[in-house]
Amino acid sequence: MPAELQGLTAYELAERIRGGGVSAREATEAALDRIEEVEDDINAFVTRTPEIALEKAGRIDGRLRNGGLNLWECVPMAVKDVLSTRGVRTTCGSRILEDFEPLYDASALVNFGEDRIMVGKTNCDEFAMGSSNENSAYGPVHNPWDLDGVPGGSSGGSAAAVAAGEGWWALGTDTGGSVRQPAALCGIVGLKPTYGRVSRYGLIAFASSLDQIGPMTRDVRDAALLLQAIAGHDPRDSTSANVEVPDYLAGLEDGVSGLRVGVVTELTQNEGISPGVREATEKAARELAAAGAEVGEVSLPHSEYGLPAYYIIAPAEVSSNLARFDGVRYGHRVPAGGVHEMYRATREEGFGDEVKRRIMLGTYSLSSGYYEAYYAQAQKVRTKIIEDFRAAYARYDVLLTPTAPTVAFGIGTKVDDPLEMYAQDICSVPASLAGVPAISVPGGLSDGLPVGVQLMGDHFTEPTLLRAARALEKATGFHFEARPR
Repeated sequence: MPAELQGLTAYELAERIRGGGVSAREATEAALDRIEEVEDDINAFVTRTPEIALEKAGRIDGRLRNGGLNLWECVPMAVKDVLSTRGVRTTCGSRILEDFEPLYDASALVNFGEDRIMVGKTNCDEFAMGSSNENSAYGPVHNPWDLDGVPGGSSGGSAAAVAAGEGWWALGTDTGGSVRQPAALCGIVGLKPTYGRVSRYGLIAFASSLDQIGPMTRDVRDAALLLQAIAGHDPRDSTSANVEVPDYLAGLEDGVSGLRVGVVTELTQNEGISPGVREATEKAARELAAAGAEVGEVSLPHSEYGLPAYYIIAPAEVSSNLARFDGVRYGHRVPAGGVHEMYRATREEGFGDEVKRRIMLGTYSLSSGYYEAYYAQAQKVRTKIIEDFRAAYARYDVLLTPTAPTVAFGIGTKVDDPLEMYAQDICSVPASLAGVPAISVPGGLSDGLPVGVQLMGDHFTEPTLLRAARALEKATGFHFEARPR
């Protein structure tokens, strides 16, 4: 990718294209060249779509001559491979959907525009279940900061693609941290919007009460612009919120003077947080205070129960949602003597180990005799966590925590210990259970690897959250630089 384009944010590139300084086709060719250059090392993409991208770029350039183009339409994008794309295979990182081509586009993509320039579908943990992107049937994704390390998950392909300069931005999905945690480990920005802010129509479901589509970008302004493109009410999604979409770029640069920031003690002082991550979070608090914010400590007393509650609720919904993959209607099918044998053989061969593990966990917790003891109790914990957030937002505008407890760890080092892997979500699942928006911003380096700092806001307060994140981004001085070189 030419150096003059490589260092631009998506917003800057869009302005350059709309101003005539570079064409959309030239930008697309630059992204495709970069993918060709580094993809053997990264494995960020399951499916590349160069012909489609170049065709759409040509249409964008044609429309530019007539004006009236939305800023976000100009920039090539990558899309996590759990979002339905008409005529382009959508695998969910699974063999069971290896050759599946949807008949329609996800609403988030429709919102982005008919002429969206999609360079490819990004690799992910199978059905978005994982924190390291090692669960994909198409091989692990490698962290551009350390090719022997994981990029985080489940949106690891989207995070790695942005971090490696294979594009300027990407869409990911976040169920328990799958946008924020890989963004933290790859040194980029990752935003989980309020549940219902972005339509889930066309998102192949993992856990329907938790899933959200979110931006993964080079900086906070890009995240605001990408959210502007995909947010909005959708009557095709019964969980879509009929709430007006504000201008997310307006007020973005207003700073944090007078803003109340609460540092969550349970998630910052937790013994699982590595010293380097804790230090970066505490430094972020000091920098926000120096920028004019009112910073204090706040408690989310039930957050320590978030992880076990999440790993009951989410697998329960997995058990229900993945029942549709039976070899009958679409996807992979293993021929067998009878229908029950075909179901069994298809799911045994088509699903990976982690997906099978979560289906079994969810089926068990929903079964007769265990529902009240596990699932019902987990939902009560979820309610307590929601109440904790409500009390915290009565005192503070945004909350501050680490995004992930550690920096990127080595590929293969946690795969044999599911509980240790699940612990990667300790800081991210509370916001998911409460349905509140949260964003990860690079907070510096620890042992030469990126650390993510998380800010959380109340429901539909993304403008305030983005403003705080933008101020923090400026205070940390962490500037995007594509890797590997």
